[in-house]
Amino acid sequence: MTGTPAVRMRGITKRFLDVVANDGIDFELHQGEVCALLGENGAGKTTLMNILFGLVTPDAGAIEVWGEPVAFRSPAEAIARGIGMVHQHFTLVPPHTVLENVIVGTATSRGLLLDTAGARSRLRDLARLHGLEVDPDARVSQLSVGEQQRVEIIKALYRGARVLILDEPTAVLTPVEAQGLFKALRSLTRDGHAVIFISHKLREVMEVSDRVVILRGGRVVATRSTGATDPQELARLMVGREIHTPVRRPRPGAGPPILEIEDLTVANDGGLTAVDRLSVAVHGGEIVGLAGVSGNGQRELAEAIFGLRPVRGGRIRVGASDVTNQSPEEVIRRRVARVPEDRTAVGLLMELSLAENLILETYRAPRFRRGPFLRPGAVAEFADHLLAAYRVRAPHRSVPAKTLSGGNLQRLLLARALAQDPALLVVHQPTRGLDVAATEEVHGRLLELRDRGVAVLLISEDLDEVLALSDSASASSGHNHSRSGSRSCSRSSPCSWRWRCARSWSCGPEPT
Repeated sequence: MTGTPAVRMRGITKRFLDVVANDGIDFELHQGEVCALLGENGAGKTTLMNILFGLVTPDAGAIEVWGEPVAFRSPAEAIARGIGMVHQHFTLVPPHTVLENVIVGTATSRGLLLDTAGARSRLRDLARLHGLEVDPDARVSQLSVGEQQRVEIIKALYRGARVLILDEPTAVLTPVEAQGLFKALRSLTRDGHAVIFISHKLREVMEVSDRVVILRGGRVVATRSTGATDPQELARLMVGREIHTPVRRPRPGAGPPILEIEDLTVANDGGLTAVDRLSVAVHGGEIVGLAGVSGNGQRELAEAIFGLRPVRGGRIRVGASDVTNQSPEEVIRRRVARVPEDRTAVGLLMELSLAENLILETYRAPRFRRGPFLRPGAVAEFADHLLAAYRVRAPHRSVPAKTLSGGNLQRLLLARALAQDPALLVVHQPTRGLDVAATEEVHGRLLELRDRGVAVLLISEDLDEVLALSDSASASSGHNHSRSGSRSCSRSSPCSWRWRCARSWSCGPEPT
């Protein structure tokens, strides 16, 4: 491409203790393009973008924005030079309105008073211009995830962003919402903006980007024009090898029921019904998939099974034991393990060490204790074994969990859950935000568990994941769940539950 790049980064290097996150990276972004940044979890993508946005200071290297040298020491300095970033976890204030979130921290005043009328008019103009319609007076807490993302983008544009960084922007969106985002990005690039699109979803990268930069091990290993590559090549460049989907063997035959749920009713945080008279059973040696867009009772169901949310009606049995409204400790004693939806807010304590996180749910076990005290040697041996067995990339068991990438955090959660030798595993969004290699590994482990006779309840918004792994499935819409028989559907031959999922995913017409 010709002309002055919107962003030029040269020789960017950043180390965290003994870990080299970025190793002499060169990167360019041009006006009017969407450049996808690909790489495995821990490849250095987010660190590189945090440097560009002023959140992290590089150890070496130089940055130019529109041809002028810069050395950002804070996000405020980056914003002042036209850099905007929408993080994977939004930074909005839920009780406040859209307008209040957009103008906070900006000089929007008329004398001593806020010029809310002028701000509202400008917000509406930006939203209309780029297809990002949202009600300025709506409270953020009342918006869908897709609408909240629009607010984050408008917020960046309102501050004058000409370069927009999107970190895993479709991780929590439905396909329909993702298409709306792609339409907005095309509008932005036509208007002269430049976009950096960080994603693990290769099909989306192929659809929305003009150019792809691939990172591996903290270095740029390849740059491709999107029109001159394909998902298979991109996956191979990301991980340095061919990616193979785990072979899904027919189950040898389901064992006895491990989880039995009868007429279960559970409320959400607002007291409204989230799960309404649900009945489902999961047998040993079986993966039952629960499909549906987030917010349709999946989180409430998982928490009720694990004793973290009260049950209003119905019954939950694990084996021969009724665990309805039992404590999490009692549920764990029945050999139930879980991988929660939000690994950073719920699954792990990010300030604690990896070793401490690995024993969070089992620290009372005799092997870890001597009287009232923990046995440091036993904990260290246990942690080192799991970190090696599950290939968690970390310099030492004593580093805090917050230093790990998303893929390594997920490996840590899986290691903790499977080390408990569960009879039942409740796994919620097991591959959200993971790269293709980490996804391949997680899927393989779930199938291995099934083949060993473990009962697995798989809760996922990724319909392809549910189709690939489940022996039988249930679709959720609103707070209703529809159970199918055994899995026998595919994209070319959708079954009835697949159509019901289409209410949310829009992946197929209603069968006639």
